[in-house]
Amino acid sequence: MRYVALASDYDGTIATNGRVPAEVVRALERVAASGRKLILVTGREVGRLIEIFPELGVFDLVVAENGAVLYEPESKRETPLGEAPPEAFVERLRARGVEELSVGRSIVATWAPYEATVLEVIRELALEWHIIFNKGAVMALPSSVTKASGLGAALARLSLSPHNVVGIGDAENDQAFLRMCACGVAVANALPSVRAMVDLVTPSDHGAGVVELIERLLADDLASVPRAGERYAVALGWDVPSGAPHVVPPAGSCLLFTGSSGGGKSTAATGLVERLAAADHQYCIIDPEGDYEEFLDAIVLGGKDHAPTSAEILDVLRAPDRDLVVNLLGVPLHDRPAYFARLFPQLQELRTTTGRPHWILIDEAHHLLPEHWEPAGLTMPQSLDGMIYITVHPDLMAKAALACVDVVVAVGQSPEKALAAFARISGRAVRAAPPTELGTGHALVWNFRCGEDPCRVKVQFGTQTRKRHTRKYAEGDLGPDRSFWFRGREGKLNLQAQNLLLFSQIGDGVDDDTWQYHLERHDYSRWFREVIKDGSLAAEAEAVESAGLAPDVSRTRIRAAIDADYTLPASRPTGWQSEEGEHQTVTRSS
Repeated sequence: MRYVALASDYDGTIATNGRVPAEVVRALERVAASGRKLILVTGREVGRLIEIFPELGVFDLVVAENGAVLYEPESKRETPLGEAPPEAFVERLRARGVEELSVGRSIVATWAPYEATVLEVIRELALEWHIIFNKGAVMALPSSVTKASGLGAALARLSLSPHNVVGIGDAENDQAFLRMCACGVAVANALPSVRAMVDLVTPSDHGAGVVELIERLLADDLASVPRAGERYAVALGWDVPSGAPHVVPPAGSCLLFTGSSGGGKSTAATGLVERLAAADHQYCIIDPEGDYEEFLDAIVLGGKDHAPTSAEILDVLRAPDRDLVVNLLGVPLHDRPAYFARLFPQLQELRTTTGRPHWILIDEAHHLLPEHWEPAGLTMPQSLDGMIYITVHPDLMAKAALACVDVVVAVGQSPEKALAAFARISGRAVRAAPPTELGTGHALVWNFRCGEDPCRVKVQFGTQTRKRHTRKYAEGDLGPDRSFWFRGREGKLNLQAQNLLLFSQIGDGVDDDTWQYHLERHDYSRWFREVIKDGSLAAEAEAVESAGLAPDVSRTRIRAAIDADYTLPASRPTGWQSEEGEHQTVTRSS
């Protein structure tokens, strides 16, 4: 469920001439019964609202006085969100003959044509206040107080994100909170300026229009509103050659980043996540290899020595302003599918009640979602949107996961083959793309939900790339299955390099024939590309492997490439050969 809350104005929206019809109350009760939250956002004061609207308890929270007061109908507790009006301000307005003056916890309200007088008094007293209009009403409030600020306080109280709220209103003072919502709606009687800025205008006016919106909300979660949330869409990159932005919808999409090793899948995907985060989308990254420990400002749970519990993960994600990286290094490779199978239904349940996390990124998706994986108890395919998969092997992924993919981003060598392979695996029809040579930073993108043919896109990378200068690669333990093994031509050696530091150490110490054997087989560049996942380092090593250099020269070149890209410890252990040529013996075992 994307829209987990409905925020509505009162006068001119659910109410006609100050009263809410019974059929509107019944429709609001249906929204509450669906598990969604209801928030009233009004310029009225709480006391008067209680008098004229006895069914106020249908709302979970009330933002009153145009954002200056938060009221909880169940507990009847009021929380001021703005400062009280200065006595001098109210006294001077009355002395100037301003009639029908209403003074609330923070708001000072009157009617046209007294707006000029109110503004004059604000200037005379040098107050940091502003005037907001609601058709004929004139409301003075502290400059930081609007319906949007009040709605923000209500959402914080409910631990919800604006990306999961639909708002409806009719007047000038509603524009701030409607703009804040993922889907803004105006009733037919709304001012022209309000109708022009929203995603949807209801056919009917006042409460009847609200009922129409509720019917659509309950029928399909507003999936039939094409413009909903367009302003929150983010760019994957720019189409080539038109230069037009190639955007990703803010919700309802499932993306697959695939292609050859070292081609830039993760870089493209994490650049997209960075922009989603900048737009306040909550993300959760499932990180099998510890590659995202320093990604943006995300909280990291788990590590080499322990796996996070589901309770710990959900506790972090319940706050809409917290993003999460789940580090699975502490989970054995063969146990990871079962671990994710236990976690994923709980993430989906959280999404049902909060709409979050908005995006779940799964790196090495073929490990966590193998062919035999089945999302038991989930409704397909809607339950698997908001997903970003990264894998070099989509053919090894679960069909249930691939069935939900609607955007494929292929990078690296022969991207057209990657698209054709996905089409074959998923049963999708795609027009055959010609052999494509992609330049650096380009991708072949297939958005078949929009009926588009594959097109070339210049990928927009993030301002912060994932840091490769990590201890995991430099001095961590990659494990036997992912280590580099120096064995030599006849397999007489059995030297394990479980990280880049040991690779450099052992590479310095092995005999020239062993070094050359692996160099000629391009084993070094293959390991850098497939295990270290560093296409740039792999390319540098490949150039050395193909250059016909003497062993001592090729050693120096490859070691220099590693030093340039990775932060190795300042205190180097026994076996490290320094730049000055000092060499310590490396013990060999067979």
